[in-house]
Amino acid sequence: MAKQLPASAQVVVVGGGVIGCSVAYHLSKLGITDVVLLERKQLTCGTTWHAAGLVPTLRASYNMSMLANYSASLYDTLEQETGQATGFVRNGSLTVATNEERFRELKRGASMAKVAGFPCEVIDPDQAKELWPLLNIDDVIGAVHLPMDGMTSPVDVTQALAVGARKGGVQIFEGIKVLDMKLDGQKVAGVVTEQGDIDCEYVVNCAGMWAREFGRKAGVTVPLHAAEHFYVVTEPIEGLNHGVPTLRDFDAYSYFKEDTGKLLVGMFEPDAKPWGMKGIPEDFCFDELPEDFDHLAPYLEMAMHRVPQMAETGLQVFFNGPESFTPDDRYHLGEAPECRNYFVAAGFNSVGIQSAGGAGKMLAEWIQKGHAPRDLWDVDIRRNLPFQGTQAYLQERTTESLGLLYETHYPFKQFKTSRGVRRSVLHDKLASLGAVFGVENGWERPNWYAVDSQEPKYEYSFGRQNWFENNKAEHEAVRNSVGVLDQSSFSKYRVDGPAAEGFLNRLCSNNVAVPIGKMVYTQWLNERGGIEADLTVTRIGEESFLVVSGVACQTRDMAWMRRHKRDDEFVVINDVTSAYAVVTVMGPKSRDTLSKLSQADLSHEGFPFATSKEIDMHYAIVRASRITYVGELGWELYIPTEFAPAVFDAVLDAGAEFGIRPYGYHTMNSLRMEKGYRHWGHDIVDVDTILEGGLGFTCDFEKEGGFIGKEAVLAQKAQGPLPKRFISFLFEDPEPLCYHEEPIYANGEIVGRVTSGMFGHTMGATIAMGYVEHAEGVTKDWLDSSEFEIEVECVRYKVKPSLRAWYDPKMERIKI
Repeated sequence: MAKQLPASAQVVVVGGGVIGCSVAYHLSKLGITDVVLLERKQLTCGTTWHAAGLVPTLRASYNMSMLANYSASLYDTLEQETGQATGFVRNGSLTVATNEERFRELKRGASMAKVAGFPCEVIDPDQAKELWPLLNIDDVIGAVHLPMDGMTSPVDVTQALAVGARKGGVQIFEGIKVLDMKLDGQKVAGVVTEQGDIDCEYVVNCAGMWAREFGRKAGVTVPLHAAEHFYVVTEPIEGLNHGVPTLRDFDAYSYFKEDTGKLLVGMFEPDAKPWGMKGIPEDFCFDELPEDFDHLAPYLEMAMHRVPQMAETGLQVFFNGPESFTPDDRYHLGEAPECRNYFVAAGFNSVGIQSAGGAGKMLAEWIQKGHAPRDLWDVDIRRNLPFQGTQAYLQERTTESLGLLYETHYPFKQFKTSRGVRRSVLHDKLASLGAVFGVENGWERPNWYAVDSQEPKYEYSFGRQNWFENNKAEHEAVRNSVGVLDQSSFSKYRVDGPAAEGFLNRLCSNNVAVPIGKMVYTQWLNERGGIEADLTVTRIGEESFLVVSGVACQTRDMAWMRRHKRDDEFVVINDVTSAYAVVTVMGPKSRDTLSKLSQADLSHEGFPFATSKEIDMHYAIVRASRITYVGELGWELYIPTEFAPAVFDAVLDAGAEFGIRPYGYHTMNSLRMEKGYRHWGHDIVDVDTILEGGLGFTCDFEKEGGFIGKEAVLAQKAQGPLPKRFISFLFEDPEPLCYHEEPIYANGEIVGRVTSGMFGHTMGATIAMGYVEHAEGVTKDWLDSSEFEIEVECVRYKVKPSLRAWYDPKMERIKI
């Protein structure tokens, strides 16, 4: 007899793949047992059933690696717990490199593995051949071996998670489609199914390829698109050892998995094939897509080069099945900004099996605790904007995103597809000046400027790229004269109303009850003292404030404000990012430059630091804000969009006698690193407290009404020396470059990892910033008495630590 669908539940999980079953399993482990999982057809029938079942532990970042490692640990014990076979084995993995840049990437990963605590060995081609006897090593220059990586049966591990969930009290229903959402305003109220409604407190969208369409029923943007994904299975291969490591040849876009004496060979090819542009067929269930041998032939040839035995072996299976991919190759996790208690775990970019355990655990804890249990910004769904859910954007980007999994992950590498989405009104002017654009949240932004006959395009490397000298010239122009940057992409919000001051003061660690025209640097904290946002607040009227934040935080910031506004607070919040262009003029000659264009008193006495005024500038009235993110005298000019081109031209003309240069975001980064300025999302996130981040000076503990997180900050402050602190390091050797995730050593022991790194041209060496931990407290005495090193590509380099900025620590350059 069929089970009766309950009328209510605490949590409804939509989707019965490995992700949905993992979420349900982990909810039950936390004691959240009033859970219903609904699957439209049968468990695993979407993407899970045809996954390759690879379970590697090392990902692109430390946080994602820790989640993948948890998945492997879970699968290792799941059969014993549930009695359901999973097929999990730790056969290890072997990744080969056929060129120096790829080998450098692998060695950087091996260094990061040490931070994560994974065994990872860098080996030579002969050692690789010993591990994989059928391997052609003629063009292999090196490899890495991860012995704890594994593989599993996707269907079996999903069924094991389902068994564990049922044992924990979860009800699982197959053959029930969710038709719609029930909402109470902007909050989950339940789901509408083919067999009746279920009222609930939480909904979790684990609908895989269907997650985008299902998200729309609640007004939630879930940017993902299906793509065809291919693999072949050979006939039995003589000499193929059982249990050999999973082999990856990224340069051939291929992986090789031994399966009962046969090889499963999968491809992540460039120029992939999007699928389902007109929707996924209603009856889709365990379906395969048509073969396309012509599309796959070049990659099969490369695979046969790596394993020559394949050329003498027939193909038993040619498989093509759809999988969903996201615009940035990172999955979506967490509570949707558009709808309270609506959670998403979808878009796993062919890494769903390796990610399911960790993602399920994190999302279950997020529901239980009401906040992310660790730093999950890499995959937080709040990073997205509505335009990223459009069909055209996703379809074009999907042609690139599948292949990017196996492309060389160079620092500063830019997407090629779905470009030109958001352009500053100054875009064409910047292009004519030689701008080489990168993309951030859809914005085309000048990262550096080509000069003379130099081609305006990237030449990627893990070393000094072709724009290194351009960066140096731009950097020196800002330090010594004057530079101009189009900063229009930064997120901008107006907060107005009689309760605006009190509302913002509750959110802000600093005090925004300041005179009109005063700027305040501040953070927004959570109840644990962690940093939710890093921004400036400018009082522009008695009841009006301008809030400016980073480009990537637009959705997150707006959701934070709207969710913290009380019903009785008369506050109006508007995103005005597109209303204003921002021209930033920085450097010791910035005052001289701007004084040619305005009669306003720009002297230090007449226009002090952290002051903002509306002034005449050329033919426009602009908001000039004296602030800096590069550590020099300067102004940000907030200009109504239609006036910005004329003002920009006038600034360039006025600064010509001082050698004014346009500069890009790479230069902003090198300048801010020398000054020790943090970047939200890299250096500070919601799990880093304001004291650990070295930003306690922004806390006004005496202001009326306090602020969110005040009690947590005071409690941590009372504990004495912090065991974790944000430190800036300067390399003694001028040659190495580091970017992020590199291990930090103190006295030979790993004590942290780099969050940001960039060559500092004023300092003459790379600057790295990151957190270090020391149980007795990270004090100046301990820093001074310890020997520090940072490992880059498996080589350790001596570095000097500092709690202060390397450049102008007394801020003398800014306040002149």
